[in-house]
Amino acid sequence: MHIDLRDLTLFSLIAETKSLTRAAERSHLSLPAVSARIKDLEAEVGVRLLYRAPRGVALTPAGQSLLRHARTILGEIEHMKSELQRYGEGVQGSIRVFANTTAVTEFMPEVLATFLVAHPKVDVDLQERPTAEIIRGVLDGSTDLGITSGPINAEGLEVITFSADRLVLAVAPGHPLAGRDTVRFDDIVAHDYIGLHDGSTLQRFVDDLMRDARRRLHIRVQVSNFESVCRMVEAGVGIGIVPESAAQRHQRTMQLMIKPLDEDWALRERHVLARRGDALPSYTQALIDSIVRHPGHAESRKRKR
Repeated sequence: MHIDLRDLTLFSLIAETKSLTRAAERSHLSLPAVSARIKDLEAEVGVRLLYRAPRGVALTPAGQSLLRHARTILGEIEHMKSELQRYGEGVQGSIRVFANTTAVTEFMPEVLATFLVAHPKVDVDLQERPTAEIIRGVLDGSTDLGITSGPINAEGLEVITFSADRLVLAVAPGHPLAGRDTVRFDDIVAHDYIGLHDGSTLQRFVDDLMRDARRRLHIRVQVSNFESVCRMVEAGVGIGIVPESAAQRHQRTMQLMIKPLDEDWALRERHVLARRGDALPSYTQALIDSIVRHPGHAESRKRKR
């Protein structure tokens, strides 16, 4: 099967405009030429891709599948062009990192602030992804490095454990759980909960805990970051599970109480992931070293011991 990138671009344009005529105009092709190329594409893939009607076109199920892949491929092409252009401007390297919510919000900003000053000709593309996508991305080469928390069970990975990620419960003074020394997960279920957005790795982790326990949290509000969770907690909207580092930072400016979670899963090891056997460029190894040697991680290692 041979599919031309120009055909994928044209097909994406047709899906966007829902019209062969408008796609022809925007691609500066004649309508017969567009129609012929789509027919050739359908013949190449062996299935019908479009439903044709007098007022336009609609995607068949196969067409919808092709569109998803086309957007992914074309997006990667644009990323490649941008990256190569940066090399032409003097950039010596580029690192893509898939990381969980805690890494993206809690320590990578500080790590990158120092790393990028020391490596002015290296670019870093940091993306928040769920753990499963992080592992898959490292294995298939779509990312150079991954940063995760918790157990890792995957062949073909180089796993570098660098610190511990302790989860705690943030509550407002006066909340029924505020007087507890420690809290169990079963205690949380009876109270309104402040969750993170659905794409957050921590929210998925909590959802998995609930599914395993066959329980259900009453998520009162979902927000985009740990600061918003803590603000909602301070306002008395509910309680929230956050990393200890985030809770301690926001406690300096908010009325919060931090309650340890008496659960084995509350203490999770953090890892940098690379594909086993890959010879990493020196600047990628330098980024790993910067993550591992971050001062905050040294403190978490001391607490773990």
